[in-house]
Amino acid sequence: MIAFHFPPCTGTSGVLRSLKFSRYLPESGWQPVLLTVHPRAYEETDMRSEKSIPEELRVVRAFALDVKRHLGLHGLFPDWLAIPDRWGSWLLGAVPSGLRAIRKYRVDVIFSTFPVCTAVLSGFLLHLLTGKPWVVDLRDSMTEGNYPPEKFRRRIWRWIEEKAMQHASRVIFTAASTRRMYLRRYPRLAPEKCLLISNGYDEEDFQSLTLSKAGPIPADRPLQLLHTGMLYPEERDPKPFFRAISRLKCEGKISAANLRISLRAPSSEDFYRRILSEFQIEDLIEILPSVLHHQALQECADADGLLLFQAANCDHQIPAKAYEYLRSRKPIFALTSRTGDTAALLNEVGGATIVDLADEGDIYRVLPDYLNALRGGLHPLADSQKIMRYSRRSQAAQLAGYLSELKRES
Repeated sequence: MIAFHFPPCTGTSGVLRSLKFSRYLPESGWQPVLLTVHPRAYEETDMRSEKSIPEELRVVRAFALDVKRHLGLHGLFPDWLAIPDRWGSWLLGAVPSGLRAIRKYRVDVIFSTFPVCTAVLSGFLLHLLTGKPWVVDLRDSMTEGNYPPEKFRRRIWRWIEEKAMQHASRVIFTAASTRRMYLRRYPRLAPEKCLLISNGYDEEDFQSLTLSKAGPIPADRPLQLLHTGMLYPEERDPKPFFRAISRLKCEGKISAANLRISLRAPSSEDFYRRILSEFQIEDLIEILPSVLHHQALQECADADGLLLFQAANCDHQIPAKAYEYLRSRKPIFALTSRTGDTAALLNEVGGATIVDLADEGDIYRVLPDYLNALRGGLHPLADSQKIMRYSRRSQAAQLAGYLSELKRES
């Protein structure tokens, strides 16, 4: 299993997919060997998170550098050094380390998870060198019409993507519309080898949480709204939300006395602090540093409502945090397109008020009704039976079935 994001990496929910697969695959007879990077390659680490790694898991940490931090000057570096991405040097460690691990542990299947294109390229080279069947797990689409934004890098990524579609024995997608998009993009791609395993939540992570009961919220304390994780300036642009908050504050409809919004580890913190100051809403919205995953889940359990951001240009993606939000069974204020996969999930499971992320007027009109429903304990919650189908344990069992099928074929 080739995965860039793995403890002690922090700041991204992408860590959880590989971590939870690694934890639950052995229950179905598959023992992963995890090939990842040396921790120096991560921008943010928390060594405490290594306690979440299963004791029996074999973890191989290969040489890797981050071009931006290790080879750049004040964060600037020549583009050719970041081919196919900032961690291209990982290829120098991943291929020999992967070959040794494949021989030593008698590996049957190679599994690469994206994003971080170097993980896919490493899997492709190890597949060519060993002949082992290769599974490509696309948590997001590798390329879009304008992504990556640099044309030369987009061509390189599209070449790697084409090799993956041609050589992989199975391709796993996390959203149905991404699967459809790839089948349209690659007409020769066999539908039966394109699988769907969404992101999800781990029930064990919720067993030790203190969950508050639903009901009316006292009028003498502010409502607590929370967003956890990255707020990308383009894919999850919160500025229309900030402007709507500013308008509501100026009209006296909200204030620090009745509303408090927390953004936990959104990244680009200085950028967002300037915007909050510009809109004069820093008394309503606070930016908080990253915490361990368990602490973030407890904060979700403690919050009155949860914020979810996803732009229309990501209609075929679902933020991984959405599943944990739903399992928390807290009312969700979802700023997203009404036509995308995120909205489809929320409409299926329930528990969310959906507004257009890019429409300041829509947010301005709907947010007060959402807050009133929170205050009165009247907002609907996610259907607990429907959310159960997205548990990490059941998804690992599903993956194990696909791996066993592939082993029989090979």
